[in-house]
Amino acid sequence: MEKEKVLFAWSGGKDSTMALHELTREGRYEVAALLTTITEDYDRVSMHGVRKVLLERQASSLNIPLEKVLITRESSDRDYELKMSEALGRYRDASAVCFGDIFLEDLRKYRETNLGKAGMKGLFPIWKKDTRLLARKFTELGFRAIITCVDTEVLDGSFAGRGYDEALVDALPDGVDPCGENGEFHTFVYDGPIFQNPVAFTPGETVLREGRFCFCDLKI
Repeated sequence: MEKEKVLFAWSGGKDSTMALHELTREGRYEVAALLTTITEDYDRVSMHGVRKVLLERQASSLNIPLEKVLITRESSDRDYELKMSEALGRYRDASAVCFGDIFLEDLRKYRETNLGKAGMKGLFPIWKKDTRLLARKFTELGFRAIITCVDTEVLDGSFAGRGYDEALVDALPDGVDPCGENGEFHTFVYDGPIFQNPVAFTPGETVLREGRFCFCDLKI
């Protein structure tokens, strides 16, 4: 049976990775490309702060083409939507876009509304999964990740640069989601069962930006 072609909204983090793992395990879909938003001013993955070159190496290890959606740091939601629409238009044979969202209803509705304008649907392989169980499964499967960005309004900046494992999840304070689904933290996944080889990097310095977000720079 011919597989259905889809695109994957890829952040490079653990939720994207778990969703991709679940999607490929079904065996019904072929991922035509990973869609990732890059902030041109910094040449890094938007919000996660990961260098573009590491993203490219990650995609290479996954053996999936990478489609970079370029925005500026001053881009509005409308600018983002136009850029994403242009990217979707380059994949006329893809029927859907897959996301690693878990429980944010408004975000899912926003995505589905925009996809509907392009005649596409959304796929959400880990939707409504228990985030503590997802976190445990992530490590049990052998995935490895590092925290690249922390919102210091809800989590201490010292968590930036720490490996994402069971010990870290246990150390999270009450009110912080184990998967960071509310934006408490972001991650970069560098190894695991769907990777052909680990993505090499060296953790660098941590920097506070906008008086709020603590980033750990991953160097090549």
